[in-house]
Amino acid sequence: MIRVILPAHLRNLARLDLEVALQVEAPATQRAVLDALEASYPVLRGTIRDSATQRRRPLVRFFACQRDLSHESPDSPLPEAVATGREPLLIIGAMAGG
Repeated sequence: MIRVILPAHLRNLARLDLEVALQVEAPATQRAVLDALEASYPVLRGTIRDSATQRRRPLVRFFACQRDLSHESPDSPLPEAVATGREPLLIIGAMAGG
């Protein structure tokens, strides 16, 4: 099981608690997690990544094990601690403005 923590506005949209547990086939990658998340919660399609290009939205970031995974390939394996469910994958809405 992969544990995912979403920002409050996406949790509200999908009517979720703080954390979601997803069954993801190996290898556990960002793409596999997002595919499973969108399959389980269709209302989230297009909110984290663009529906057409499948690219991460500009103000969305991925963190795990105290690392920013936002610019890694969506097909790179997630850290072992995330893949085994010991640590969550954090999906964060970045702050912008001036």
